[in-house]
Amino acid sequence: MHMNFIKSFFASVLGTLTALTLLLVFGLLLISGIASILQEPMAPKISRPNSVVTLNLNTQIADRPPTFNEIEVLFELNDKIIGLHELLLAIDTAAQHPNIEGIVLQADFISAGWSQIREIRNALLKFKATGKFIYAYHDIASQKSYYLTSVADSLVLNPAGMIEFKGLASEVLYYKDFQDRYGLKMEVIRHGKYKSAVEPFLENEMSADNRFQIKSLLNNLWETLRNEMAETRSLSPSALDALAQESKIAVPLDALEAHLVDQLGYESDLEAMVKERLGISAEDSVSYVSTASLLGSASQYNSEIKDRIAVVYAQGTILYGPESESYITQEAFVKAFETLAKDDWIKAVVLRVDSPGGSALTSELLWQAIEKVKAKKPVIVSMGNVAASGGYYIAAGADQIFLDPLTVTGSIGVFATLPNASGFLASNGIRAERVETHPNGLGYSFFSPMTDNFRTQTEKGIEQTYALFKDRVAQGRSLAAREVETLAQGRVWSGNQAVAQGLADQLGGIQDALNAAAQAAGIQEYNVMTYPQFEESLQSLLQGVSVSLFSPHPLEGWVPKKMQHTLESFTNPNSYTVFQALLPFDLNIQ
Repeated sequence: MHMNFIKSFFASVLGTLTALTLLLVFGLLLISGIASILQEPMAPKISRPNSVVTLNLNTQIADRPPTFNEIEVLFELNDKIIGLHELLLAIDTAAQHPNIEGIVLQADFISAGWSQIREIRNALLKFKATGKFIYAYHDIASQKSYYLTSVADSLVLNPAGMIEFKGLASEVLYYKDFQDRYGLKMEVIRHGKYKSAVEPFLENEMSADNRFQIKSLLNNLWETLRNEMAETRSLSPSALDALAQESKIAVPLDALEAHLVDQLGYESDLEAMVKERLGISAEDSVSYVSTASLLGSASQYNSEIKDRIAVVYAQGTILYGPESESYITQEAFVKAFETLAKDDWIKAVVLRVDSPGGSALTSELLWQAIEKVKAKKPVIVSMGNVAASGGYYIAAGADQIFLDPLTVTGSIGVFATLPNASGFLASNGIRAERVETHPNGLGYSFFSPMTDNFRTQTEKGIEQTYALFKDRVAQGRSLAAREVETLAQGRVWSGNQAVAQGLADQLGGIQDALNAAAQAAGIQEYNVMTYPQFEESLQSLLQGVSVSLFSPHPLEGWVPKKMQHTLESFTNPNSYTVFQALLPFDLNIQ
């Protein structure tokens, strides 16, 4: 009887757990369905005249938000992520809507890349060109945020607030001493004068070539930022340079005296300005339209229009491996391009690239898949914040390349990094011995120094991959081999420099690329379809939940992040490839 009770008890517990699990799964799927419905574009419901949009951009902006971002927001695992193209459409909707008179812009800490912010800024300038107003308020303004809000007709700063205005900088960490101290090192083989993604593993300080290219890049980016801020604030570029050079903006009064802002005050003061602009009394309330409502009103899909343009979002590191929303993999993207080549409803393809590169093998596979699409319909590239190395590889063959002046691109070069722990093991009394049928039977070992033969073979592979990379660029951009070699060697370029050097065709954003695609396809009206179309599986639904429940990676806090990423990819046979076409330094422009 006792045994029967135990069996009954555990059966009940198991049944309860099973029921709860099924209930949780059903609930998550139901929420996902509701979120998908809510994501569908809605007809505009902005019915009151003299409405004002409160455009709150204190959030993350991505070219393409994760499929299950709504679920992660619901469980407080992530903040809401706004899609760039949806935001641009929303601002355009506001510009054309007869009931919207202006925008109140909130963006103390915008989380987006420089080129994305510039696309938003340009959309706001077009909004202003219709005669409508933009007012902005800051408690604190990061430099990115100030660049955006400097378009405002009137900019109010809290009297106890702060504006960051300091110019641009990029900081690179070097690990040679760390490797020597602990015996954990990176075996490096590279090609390219500027291919300095691996430099931090080899040196203790920045090389002259690397310093030159970073300085050149920063100067070119700053020139664009400075000139555009000077124009909208009616200041001279030299005046802004002086402010950044001498770090003069220490307190809000400094910003006011330098004419970076128009007034010191509070949100209530800004609202009073809005009411005055609308011509309503202080006692009346303003009809505000939220950011969410504006995004919901920006409908682009029209079921009566049959022609379509596909936007393929290639964002993240390029890896050889299975389908993933977090990376650009051959499994997901080759399949997408094969689908697009066969789909007669798709009249053109816009490839939106925001990637520092990665696997040279995957880059070549994607290049080949894109060529098959290009044989049947136009392929236009729109570059985002960065389209470098492998990111440029997959873009090089397009019919046209659009990019922003603040885009970082180029980096035509190849390298290999292989982690090696032989020194660490030896210092701790551990020794690896090998037995082989042939001299190179083991190939590369994490536990032993790299052999001369393996290094020679790897160098040969890098030379061959680099030659193929240059050939793809020469073919796609109609450049002579000697011209490509001059532009290559791993050097990075700004958008302005890339157009001047023939690596891109035209300055412009994603909407410019869509317009060019429509023109090339000979269509005027079209619907935009997004690719790759990731499967909404239970695994992907729960991915955001599971990641946040696990403890940090065991190497975190001990091994530098750059080395940690290499070690992680090296130990994953499904994603690691030896030859890398990757941005030549950790790009963190502040």
